[in-house]
Amino acid sequence: MREVPPVALHKAKRAAADIFTSPLSEQPLPKRAMPDLPTSPPVVYQLLRSELLLDGNAAQNLATFCTTWTDDEVRHLMDLCLDKNIVDKDEYPQTAEIESRCVNILAGLWHAPAGTDGAENAMGCSTTGSSEAAILSGLALKWRWRDRRRAAGLPTDRPNLVCGPVQVYWEKFARYFDVDLRQVPVAPGATGLQAHQLREYVDENTIGVVAILGVTYTCTYEPVAEIAAELDRIHEETGLDVPLHVDAASGGFIAPFLHPDLQWDFRLPRVASINASGHKYGMAPLGVGWALWRDRAALPMDLVFHVDYLGGDMPTLALNFSRPGGQVIAQYFMFLHLGREGYRRVYQACADTAQHLARQVAEMGPFTLLYDGTGALPAVSPRPPLSDRGIAITLQSRRVAPTTRPGLSRRPPSEKPPRCRKPPAAAADSPLRPVSEQCGIQTFSSIRSRGC
Repeated sequence: MREVPPVALHKAKRAAADIFTSPLSEQPLPKRAMPDLPTSPPVVYQLLRSELLLDGNAAQNLATFCTTWTDDEVRHLMDLCLDKNIVDKDEYPQTAEIESRCVNILAGLWHAPAGTDGAENAMGCSTTGSSEAAILSGLALKWRWRDRRRAAGLPTDRPNLVCGPVQVYWEKFARYFDVDLRQVPVAPGATGLQAHQLREYVDENTIGVVAILGVTYTCTYEPVAEIAAELDRIHEETGLDVPLHVDAASGGFIAPFLHPDLQWDFRLPRVASINASGHKYGMAPLGVGWALWRDRAALPMDLVFHVDYLGGDMPTLALNFSRPGGQVIAQYFMFLHLGREGYRRVYQACADTAQHLARQVAEMGPFTLLYDGTGALPAVSPRPPLSDRGIAITLQSRRVAPTTRPGLSRRPPSEKPPRCRKPPAAAADSPLRPVSEQCGIQTFSSIRSRGC
């Protein structure tokens, strides 16, 4: 028998474990059909990991509002919940209890009125994000309006919703559920919906008005208290009782900590409901949002379904059904881990960083600052001059607001981001500068590092 020469351990590899010699790696990965034969998990993992390297680095995405850094403990908790269906409250009662705790915490954070017995009177639920939460809130507005109209013997075929510059999910809500979306044009010099504009747009068919606490395009807060006061005046003068919904997808986790005296939430009697995103400034991983109503009267029970085929009577209010409970558990982890003071410190640091960035952007020259990170979201909203087509094309012909989140740091004032300095002047005969000379929003990635 021939003796096999010894092989160094670092050279000893099983052929099946080498991704570059596996059958699956010797051909393009299937795009339209499953492969005929199985492949070992480590090989598939490495192949897919290599594919994902083609994605951008989430930590360098300054145009996202979503969480891009997560504690290791959060990842472990989410692993524990991969197989826990949050809708099955009989099978996973503690997960359901934790969801209820989160709703109660948010009800307190947003000053929901207590019931006559001192208990929280607010109604709420978790969702897959602020989009679903907003759509559920819109449905509640439509149902309440329809019930009032039917009770009065009036037609219900022409509902409308009044808003300013909103996220696309409000457009989806309007189209999917047959609601006329009355978007109020932004007035010159304004950054969102203004109270004095409402009278021209609300009428007896208005199911509600949406005020944005953190406009996507400018990062500023719309004047919620002024909008509520104007709706109160309209009610007194015309009898039109139009509820107010606050889309606090971003600001709902900022204002309570950085601007605690700002009147925007359930302290205003006109506010019927609030939606927020846990995976934005709530600092939970992607996939969790929250919808809250000030009391039971604000949430029509017709929207709540009761399911009994999972083992018990389970009320459900959602556009989705089955989903893992990990994101909700992660949200509760963040509440316990940071507490009020922790959230305040984190976002004060982010706001300071945003204002630092704003000063740097202002010094570049070609940008006009719409918002400098003071008084609303910890972000910066620059706008290139309309004549500067090179910058506009780099920004994909739209304004992009760099957001500051945990994970974004700032250099010393003397160190400008290398590729963000003022670009050289364009040639007089050239309408566009070379791409290498353009100062795009991607350049801010050079100053990102762990820690805020």
